[in-house]
Amino acid sequence: MADLVEYYGTGRRKTSVARVHLRPGTGKVKVNGKEYEKLVDYLIGNEVWEIAALKPLYVTNLKDQFDLVIRVNGGGLSGQAGAISLGIARALLQYDQSLRPILKKEGLLKRDPREVERKKYGLRKARKRPQFSKR
Repeated sequence: MADLVEYYGTGRRKTSVARVHLRPGTGKVKVNGKEYEKLVDYLIGNEVWEIAALKPLYVTNLKDQFDLVIRVNGGGLSGQAGAISLGIARALLQYDQSLRPILKKEGLLKRDPREVERKKYGLRKARKRPQFSKR
């Protein structure tokens, strides 16, 4: 039996976590156990999120050379797209270390550290205060 060649990367963004497996193939996408024709079908038709998620593959010209098997959970679709992007970039580094300068130049290897600030007591949101009344 032939060994399954697979490259793995974990990506995080906001509260989303994506575990990405790249397998040599023709560009099929499987997200959370369900096959999709394109990633945009999972991302509810938002092509901007799809472009952001697949940017590492576009930048390295490897778009249709890998099948994507993705497990993603947490957060919303925007955060999930960012997590998928980082996961793909890290998996591509396992595939070929010479892609590092290209990915680094595009800023695809950096984890975006921004998180939602917690709500404080006495306030309506994290910083929004109730209207001040002098009398």
